[in-house]
Amino acid sequence: MLRLRTVGRRTATARVAILAYFEDGVDLVTMAMNGWGDPEPAWWLNLQAHPDATVELVDGPRSVRARAAVGDERRRLWERWSHYTRNLNEYAALRSRETAVVVLEPASRTESVDS
Repeated sequence: MLRLRTVGRRTATARVAILAYFEDGVDLVTMAMNGWGDPEPAWWLNLQAHPDATVELVDGPRSVRARAAVGDERRRLWERWSHYTRNLNEYAALRSRETAVVVLEPASRTESVDS
């Protein structure tokens, strides 16, 4: 589990969510789900508005930038997640929209790409 610190999209105040994740190289990967309920989780809506965030892990905090995986990357990460969650596709089918696979990249990597 990781602790995700975001900025509220409407309030601009600090928000915290506890999320399951796995590591994919230097990236952290999680799913934008709300207990498989239909609404998008608030933390994901906040990240879409303000993608820069902080995660707290056992080894300390990290600055990250969030994005949704797309295409082949999404398929690969979804398949990997299915090893951790039985019946993943069946649960996802309960939602009216595709569940985003969220990649939390190290902020230092995205800063050098953006520069």
